[in-house]
Amino acid sequence: MKILILSHKFSPDIGGIESISKMFAEEFVKAGHEVRIVTHSLDTENQKGSYLVFRQPKTKTLFKQFIWADVVLENNPCMRLAWPLFFVRRPKVTGLQTWITSADGSTGITHHIKRYYLNFSSSVTACSYSLRQKTFYKALVIGNPYQHELFKIKKEIIRDKQFVFLGRLVSDKGADLAIKALSIINNSNRTSYSLSIIGSGEEEIKLKKLVKILNLENIVTFFGSMQGEALVNTLNRHEFLLVPSVWEEPFGIVALEGMACGCLPIVSDGGGLPDAVGKAGMIFKRGDVDDMVKKMLKLLKDPLLTATLRNEMPKHLTLHTSEIVASKYLQLLKIAFERK
Repeated sequence: MKILILSHKFSPDIGGIESISKMFAEEFVKAGHEVRIVTHSLDTENQKGSYLVFRQPKTKTLFKQFIWADVVLENNPCMRLAWPLFFVRRPKVTGLQTWITSADGSTGITHHIKRYYLNFSSSVTACSYSLRQKTFYKALVIGNPYQHELFKIKKEIIRDKQFVFLGRLVSDKGADLAIKALSIINNSNRTSYSLSIIGSGEEEIKLKKLVKILNLENIVTFFGSMQGEALVNTLNRHEFLLVPSVWEEPFGIVALEGMACGCLPIVSDGGGLPDAVGKAGMIFKRGDVDDMVKKMLKLLKDPLLTATLRNEMPKHLTLHTSEIVASKYLQLLKIAFERK
């Protein structure tokens, strides 16, 4: 098939939708299909691949891609790229990757139009049950993939640290809760468990001040942003991954990435994070630092429970490899194409 992928953002931009679109493109090509991508993202790194990428295409160029395509995959609704479908009819599969709401969760007429627009897709997927329930109840749930060829356990690396936080340093991600939880655990148990913080963002200065106020400077380390092998190597040094998001995450690929590197995930119960960890992680009440501490201590003091959860990790990860997830999308694209 000739598959056209619509992706509002794409590599070299960094984010969930960007990485998922890239993985789909690569897996579809491996399966013997032709792939093209249209996106609003510019290429600042002169990337090359086994598929064509059209960035901020003019109207004529955009139309040509739809004429070329047999079927369209819209990786999250992006009407500013999809509008030629009103003139060039092609079967389309839409993947929901995030909420169709404003940042504060409210909805307006634009959001209602987008939800109605989903009815014109041959099929719609959602990356978690929570996203399906709150956005489009007819969607088929297909969990997101992670880069299984990159994120893996490296046995040669010594796992000499306890907790790690990986994410943007913004209030929604809850890094401050991780710091406060560590302080409570260490003070109440007279221990010195470590916390590594990987990421950057507008809250970094504020978080460093909090670390200083709580006298944690010797056991909390800020690594800044990390990618690729450097990130994988650092994750492999840790026992547990903390994902204390106070915002309801649509899914949470970071939990899979940590898990693949041997970190047992401890996540908040908001949105799709429970889907992301399945039976292979510990879940606490979103925004509740006391419950977070309780669950962290439970794992630290119960090696049998920790071992049970770790035994679930390999099986859970096999459901989220890029190959497996891409094959599920390919099946939907084939059905849409054949029905055409």
